[in-house]
Amino acid sequence: MAKKEEILSGLLLELRRGTIVLSVLCQLSAPTYGYSLVQELSGNEVPIEANTLYPLLRRLEKQGLLKSEWETSGAKPRKYYMLTDLGSEVYVQLKGEWNKMVVNMTKLMKEDKNNE
Repeated sequence: MAKKEEILSGLLLELRRGTIVLSVLCQLSAPTYGYSLVQELSGNEVPIEANTLYPLLRRLEKQGLLKSEWETSGAKPRKYYMLTDLGSEVYVQLKGEWNKMVVNMTKLMKEDKNNE
């Protein structure tokens, strides 16, 4: 039984890793700071650790998909992230590909002979 749980846990982790960029990009049409993004994703059952999110945000910024700005007028300085024009274009394309995958996977699972 523990073997099955271990295998399933690993497969679910891989599945989440494959969707995390899309999950982040879809939340950044408006400026958002990192901790808020962690809470928003977790609240929508897409848990992400801060030590996973921040390196991802830096990588996406380096790739030109995001830009960031510091907000220092509040009690605590916060770095806000938002999509660039390139980031918006990439997001739209990824979203389209995701939607195609959902349609195709749904079709495959309906035809799944193991589920009969």
